[in-house]
Amino acid sequence: MAVSVVMPALELAQETGKVLVWIKKEGDRVTKGEPLLEIETDKVSFELEAQADGILAGVRSHAGDVVPVGQIIAWLVAPGEQPPAESDTASPNLHKSMAEQARPITARAPEKAAEGGPRISPKARRMAQELGVDISRVIGTGPGGTISGEDIQAAAAKPAPAESLSTLARLMAERTTQSWTTVPHFFLARDVDAGALNVAREQLGKDTFTHTDFLIALVARTLLDHPKMNASWTGSAIRLNPAVNISLAIAVPEGVVGAVIPNAATLAIGEIATQRKDLAERAKSGRLRPTDIAGGTFTISNLGMFGVDAFSAIITPPQAAVLAVGRISDRVVAVNGQPAVRPIMTITLSSDHRVVDGAQAAAFLNDLAAALEQPLKKLGQS
Repeated sequence: MAVSVVMPALELAQETGKVLVWIKKEGDRVTKGEPLLEIETDKVSFELEAQADGILAGVRSHAGDVVPVGQIIAWLVAPGEQPPAESDTASPNLHKSMAEQARPITARAPEKAAEGGPRISPKARRMAQELGVDISRVIGTGPGGTISGEDIQAAAAKPAPAESLSTLARLMAERTTQSWTTVPHFFLARDVDAGALNVAREQLGKDTFTHTDFLIALVARTLLDHPKMNASWTGSAIRLNPAVNISLAIAVPEGVVGAVIPNAATLAIGEIATQRKDLAERAKSGRLRPTDIAGGTFTISNLGMFGVDAFSAIITPPQAAVLAVGRISDRVVAVNGQPAVRPIMTITLSSDHRVVDGAQAAAFLNDLAAALEQPLKKLGQS
């Protein structure tokens, strides 16, 4: 029986995917698990694998085509079998977990992107992803017109038209606008004495752990006592999420991605630091996997390293909240009725009023402040 190849949905808000290159061509015999083509979403590029053995037939989407999620783009058929009659979407029983079909793009020899398309070296393709260069607009100067790393660098150095936006930047603009105009935000701010946090980082290893690692660990553990802050809005009801999956906002050249540390409340701070570092490095080099950006239940956005004192962040639906973290700076405050200089950090909580009310958000922020002021105790290391 023919098996459909469909444009997969790798995240909740994804509506389309772009065909980058067919690795297999019409008429090729393929085995289950072999990569068929490369696809790009707004955040990642990946290889879509064959769901079954068969012959690739009925290819209807080509390099550069932007295809709606769920639409059939080809078929896998038995020898002598013809693709089914025209249909836009696959039958439900033909769908498998689409995220499981995707894997990170691996290096291959220079290849033709599609009939009439460009040839590009693996190194140049990686550079194009990192620098945000559209390879369809690059003229290759290598053998046979192959696009080289030098060609990508030259293209990146050219000023882009003022109106041009990368796919990620465009999607960010659309989604933040949608969130800001449809989600009833409210904001709570709190100044926290970060003296104990600084001491804890020194004790455990300043070169090993960042303040963000402590924030992830402490926020995740505090969320266990405040499940509605870790909930999601489904459109008509509140869903309590069974796991605490912290989404960390990471700046990349095209904008910001939310890389997820799953089950963060169960991880030791050393495990969190390792995962955070790996995600940050792969995000900045354009190598995040689809699973790296899926399933977040609460977001942390830390701009303290940029010298920002305080800010308010926009919620990422369907999450119920996001924590914005400013820098730690010396300020004169009252301690036991006397002026003193203390390292102070301002944290601002943005919450969805459909999911939590002001008292619930305030209780969470109060417990989080207490955890930040006694971090080793909260982490069970005091």
